[in-house]
Parts: sequence; C-alpha cells; structure tokens
Amino acid sequence: MNSKEAVLSIKNLSFGYTKDNLIYKDFSLEVKNNELISIVGASGSGKSTLFELICKNLQPLQGSIKSKRVSCIYQDPYSSFHPSFQIIEQIKDVINPVNLEEKIQDLLEKLNLSKELINKKPHELSGGQLQRCSILRALLMEPDLLLVDEPTSALDNIVAIEVMKLLINNLDKCGMLLITHDNSLANWSSDKIINLNELQKD
Repeated sequence: MNSKEAVLSIKNLSFGYTKDNLIYKDFSLEVKNNELISIVGASGSGKSTLFELICKNLQPLQGSIKSKRVSCIYQDPYSSFHPSFQIIEQIKDVINPVNLEEKIQDLLEKLNLSKELINKKPHELSGGQLQRCSILRALLMEPDLLLVDEPTSALDNIVAIEVMKLLINNLDKCGMLLITHDNSLANWSSDKIINLNELQKD
C-alpha cells in the first residue's frame, strides 16, 4: 500500500442521537497509511460513537464515511471474546490461515504471551493477558485501519509501553485511530491529536 494512501475518509459528518443535539456537525477526518491520529475528549464527547459510526453500527445523519479493511481493539477485552471458546479458536475464525503458525509465534513473543495462554478460554486469563490476546487477533487480521480504544488501560506501565511500541511499529502496514484519555500517551505517539471538546466549542 502507498504510504500516503487514505485508509479512512470522513467527509462532512453530522450525527446525533436526536436531530436537536448533534455530537458531530460537518466533521471531516482522514487517516493515511503509516499515520496515527488520536481522539481525545471528556466522557460523553463522542469518542466511542465515532468508532461505532466507522464500523457502521450507527448511520450518520449526513456526510460519508469510507474505510478500507478495519479491525478493532476495545477497552474491555472480555466483551471482545465469546466466553465458551478457546482464544485460538476465536483467532482462527477471523484471520488468513496462510503462514498462521509463523505469524502467531512472532507476535506471541512480542506481546509476551505463551501458546498455553491462547489455548485457554477468556475467563481463565487476567484482564491484561486477554487485552494482549485482543491485540494479537487484531494485528493478525492484517487491517488497513486499526481502531484502538484505550488499549493499555488494563496493562501495567512497562507492558503498556511495549504494547504501544508494537502498535506503532505496525504502522508500516496500516493507519491507526486511537481513543485515549491519556494526553501524555497521545502526545508521545500521535502524528495528530483531535480534541472533541475543542471541536464542540466551535
């Protein structure tokens, strides 16, 4: 993929849960391959709503959203996995089987996960372990656009830094849109920061 190619294009988006109270009005955003853009703002400012719109779980009132292949990493990893099935089964369901073992082994080492862990069910893992499994699955899906919602909130500081470095290193293959309340993380990792609170003052 061309390093300057857009993986997400939002043009003149308007959305609200009621027409009299718009969260977004004429909002435009472009994310390119090899680019990390952070979305920051107070609770209720529309950060998660934006992800739902991009994933087409919500429909805009006006405007357009075009994206290439998307995968998501959510803040609560327990909501990302079915409780009754092994992690590895839920990975194999959604990814390209070509060179699967090699790809998994490489990322397991980078995420400090063992093969034993991904053969377990979600409730058998800690929140931090399961979040790293969520990141593993999202990266193995080889997306063009990675939507990431507070990916390090369940991780201790050292692991969080290593995970963010891994996600940033993956930007040669995709673009990333990051939701975070951590301004220092946004300042450290982002090519651009969009503060929804500032937008809503306009």
